[in-house]
Amino acid sequence: MNMQAMAGNMGKKVRSDCHIELELTNSGGQQITSISKVEVMYGKANRKLILEILDFYEIQHARVILNDSGALPFVIAARLEACISQVLQTNKEFLLPQQTINSTNTLKEQQRFSRLYLPGNTPSLMLNGGIHQPNGLILDLEDAVAPEKKHEARYLVRNALRSLNFYGAERMVRINQGTRGLRDLDFVVPHHVNLILVPKVETAEELLAVQNRIDEIKKEQNISHPIWLMPIIESAKGVMNAYAIAQATDTVSSMAIGLEDYTADMGVRRTQEATESFFARNMVVTASIAVGVQPIDSVYSDISDMEGLAKNVQASKALGFIGMGCIHPRQVRVIHENYAPDSTEIEKAKNIYKAFLEAKAKGLGVVSLGTKMIDAPVVKRAEKVIKLALETGKLAENWLEE
Repeated sequence: MNMQAMAGNMGKKVRSDCHIELELTNSGGQQITSISKVEVMYGKANRKLILEILDFYEIQHARVILNDSGALPFVIAARLEACISQVLQTNKEFLLPQQTINSTNTLKEQQRFSRLYLPGNTPSLMLNGGIHQPNGLILDLEDAVAPEKKHEARYLVRNALRSLNFYGAERMVRINQGTRGLRDLDFVVPHHVNLILVPKVETAEELLAVQNRIDEIKKEQNISHPIWLMPIIESAKGVMNAYAIAQATDTVSSMAIGLEDYTADMGVRRTQEATESFFARNMVVTASIAVGVQPIDSVYSDISDMEGLAKNVQASKALGFIGMGCIHPRQVRVIHENYAPDSTEIEKAKNIYKAFLEAKAKGLGVVSLGTKMIDAPVVKRAEKVIKLALETGKLAENWLEE
């Protein structure tokens, strides 16, 4: 077995991270070399943490070189443990205490206007993601992580789930495809992840394999909190199987479409007008609504075009989507503003719901507003708009008394 390993990142542009080199030796004790601009302030604490981890794994003789760029303890611990996993065969996990704020549950039907992707091996982009107030923060183990870095990213994502301040955002992780993704689950399921995004799903069986592994881990570790699934449809085959995928398991809270991979699979270019993906998006929306889960749109890739993003969200909303992904924090506000009901929608919903309440109070089986009859689906839609308006602060709690 290789007795040397390294993990992490270093360089002039690297922030809030570290690079660790570990070499197991036959003698000499525990030798730690720390290279850091903040050595005076944090050097002693960092050395103490490294010694604690070495002792935990019963490593008596080793050389450790820490090249620190302002990493927090959960990052240093993840980097060192990733090194140890390469040189030792062990089932032990060095776990920092889980913050109470990272032990909350989320609801299947809760608001998911936005989800912000954060690369799973880049701590600097994780640390303040939540201050932009997206509905969800995605720690991404898939496309945002280079293949040779995926193993060490698992430790960082695991520690982030326990230690990172998500500022109230839903804690999400996008796993990898296939067997690599199933292995990812060992690192995220036990640490109170709220929702797992499953990429490039093409069949219900693929999603069930993920669900079955989640169930096994939950049973093994006596975990009871709900973990929701968001399959991502990214191919022609996935589109045609969208209905079966959406109803594969009752833990599916939402289903998303990924248009970059879908258009590549179709051999077409993704355009601003999106006519090339209209059928696919419509299929995902229809399948989602038919099953009773949330349809989620793809990301908008031009992070400099806020006007284009607003138009894209409006078109998305018109198709029936209730949210979309973000690849930059500045997109969050525009997405929220345009998915939230506007003043015209709110006023119409208020009038419909008031008419419904009046008819109900009079014992009438038929609801009318002016010369138009209102059926149950219309009332249900009005209730949904009012609920969203209340959640987004566009409607006062006492609106019925106005």
